[in-house]
Amino acid sequence: MKQSINILISGGGTGGHIYPAIAIANEIKVRYPNANFLFVGAKDKMEMEKVPQAGYEIKGLWISGIQRKLTLDNISFPFKLIHSLYNALKIINKFKPDIAIGTGGFASGPTLIMAARKGVPTVIQEQNSYPGITNKLLSKKAKNICVAYDHLERFFPLDKIIKTGNPVRQDLLCIHSKKQDGKTFFKLEKTKKTILILGGSLGARKINELVERNLGFFKSQKVQVIWQCGKFYFEEYQKYNTLTDIQVHQFINRMDFAYAAADLIISRAGASSVSELCIVGKPVIFIPSPNVAEDHQTKNAKSIVDKHAALMINESDLETFPVVFESLIKDTGKQESLSENIKELALPSATKDIVDTIEKLLKK
Repeated sequence: MKQSINILISGGGTGGHIYPAIAIANEIKVRYPNANFLFVGAKDKMEMEKVPQAGYEIKGLWISGIQRKLTLDNISFPFKLIHSLYNALKIINKFKPDIAIGTGGFASGPTLIMAARKGVPTVIQEQNSYPGITNKLLSKKAKNICVAYDHLERFFPLDKIIKTGNPVRQDLLCIHSKKQDGKTFFKLEKTKKTILILGGSLGARKINELVERNLGFFKSQKVQVIWQCGKFYFEEYQKYNTLTDIQVHQFINRMDFAYAAADLIISRAGASSVSELCIVGKPVIFIPSPNVAEDHQTKNAKSIVDKHAALMINESDLETFPVVFESLIKDTGKQESLSENIKELALPSATKDIVDTIEKLLKK
């Protein structure tokens, strides 16, 4: 096989699509240092900033998703789709990819559709337990579909499915040796339990409101809290940094230290977060976002809860939080059971296994 290969990757809209795409590119680059990479994203989405920061070139398509209610965006969608299909074809004709990889997001649809039409082998990396419409359509022409959950043959051809897991940050693979470093980094008391609360990089309004309502409750439980509130909410909540045992962060750069220091984690249930939490192996309470396509966060969380590996509270039931939290924080046996069970679901070699799949297609 030629050493100089052209790799086309499309994924974006959220970090959950972008970071797996970058992780896959990085692993291919290790194996094929002379490979050429081109990313395709949606104009004005975060991939247009994050991908160049990771050192890769990206082209933007004029594309967006279909809204659930009637909006101007929906009226313009057919025009955007035709425009994006045309531009994706131009990109493919010029770049001449040896393979096209889609990790989800608006731009991956037109890109992989046109790649398959040009006879380019395509691979889908599906992060969620319940795939969206785009990947269901793309699966018909894809050579392989790399998944993170069982039972996806309901949506995809069984003979194309390879269970690999989702790519995660490599620094999470050894967090169990970093507990003291994490406590020192966040200036935590070594004798108190630490609660890590994660709402995603942009933040989660309902989780932030829940934490604010329960600041007195956390104090009564004698725990210390690392609260990642997100960039949209930091200005509103940073005032609580004056409280003892409460740390409010817009964004956490050293997630390995945060995970290592935590005794219990409260988190959204995006696919990447769930995969990371399986590797981290700490007791988790999921509060899935109901405001995502196909309600996939609830389905992601439920797939873990059904294996007795985490707890879940729906946003509509947040008044039960103090009871659920207190019963868990006081039950070390339950904490250990959840921790052991969620570790069993971890797939730490996901990036390597995905690129192994891609490499087999490149060698054909």
